[in-house]
Amino acid sequence: MAKLTVLNFDKTTAGEVEFNDQVMETPYHPHLIQEAVVHYLTGKRQGTHATKTRSEVSGSTRKPWKQKGTGRARAGSTKSPIWKQGGIVFGPHPRSHSKSINKKVRKKALQSALAEKFRNDQVLVLDHMSLETHKTKAFYTILSELKCLHVLIVVDEASDNLERAARNIPKVEVVNYRALNVYRLLQYEKVIFVKDALTAIEQRLLS
Repeated sequence: MAKLTVLNFDKTTAGEVEFNDQVMETPYHPHLIQEAVVHYLTGKRQGTHATKTRSEVSGSTRKPWKQKGTGRARAGSTKSPIWKQGGIVFGPHPRSHSKSINKKVRKKALQSALAEKFRNDQVLVLDHMSLETHKTKAFYTILSELKCLHVLIVVDEASDNLERAARNIPKVEVVNYRALNVYRLLQYEKVIFVKDALTAIEQRLLS
């Protein structure tokens, strides 16, 4: 079991927490990470783009002119795709863009991304994330002292003060450990784990 140093806001040591070597030593798997990111991003697409076919556009079904004798090309409907304001051929219609991914692959990709963060010294573990005030300036000062101004903060339970203090700081996001995924890990230079959240993540990855 690897032992990680737990810090306070002022960077003083608050103890240690054990973390399973099986997660820490996971090799970097770019293909699995790419699959996980595609799975996440395609799942976020609304898929509401739509065009109207010739049966859906407004217009008359009356034949514009007689079949023969006019010298013009024959036409059966003003809704034809070759007419202005006619229907669209092979246009997009509402659908789901989501791509399925195996649960084990998703878990392995998260292990791989997290292990890479640990290897690059991009992870801090804090004893708690309890703030005395909701003021953004006070929280920004704490992050500045920790040298984490482009950071993902993973908590077990986010307090109202924390959410209010963090939401006005660009490049800072607070998430519950249940919502942690590969895409979010890759977005930020550093990751701060509250000790209890790190323990919960370990159990999730090894279950």
